[in-house]
Amino acid sequence: MTSRIASRIYGTVSVDRQQEMSGLEFVQGLVDGTLPLNTIAQTLGYDVSEAVSGRVVVTAEPSGSHLNPAGTVHGGLTATLLDSCMGLAIQSTLEKGIGQTTLEFKISLVRPITPDTGPIKAEGIVMSRGRRVGTAEGRVTDGSGRLLAHGTTTCLIFQS
Repeated sequence: MTSRIASRIYGTVSVDRQQEMSGLEFVQGLVDGTLPLNTIAQTLGYDVSEAVSGRVVVTAEPSGSHLNPAGTVHGGLTATLLDSCMGLAIQSTLEKGIGQTTLEFKISLVRPITPDTGPIKAEGIVMSRGRRVGTAEGRVTDGSGRLLAHGTTTCLIFQS
């Protein structure tokens, strides 16, 4: 899990440009750097590192900037990684001109994450995708493959 954050560009992709691409083309553009990552990725220091139809991986390396008052990584980082990988997994299955947004998500934090945890990986996989609703599950693991957190999402699918 190497970080390519330093070479990334950040921003947004216009709706017109997004409509010219399938969801998979969009997510693969985030992976290969031809499209900018969202600015929250810059703020939190995460990267979209893998994408195939129905599966997306987001990576990060927790640091002191992610800590809560108790000295462990704030659950908001984990929630953001899961929301991103699961939503982008659903996005990767969409046709041109179709968008998605998170309706709800649930996460369970099962092990503490600290800067000593090292690089972490959040993998989102589509469970079901219909015309109006998609669901996905996600898992956050450490470099040894130990489960740190998991979650599920429901996304609204719409004509963009």
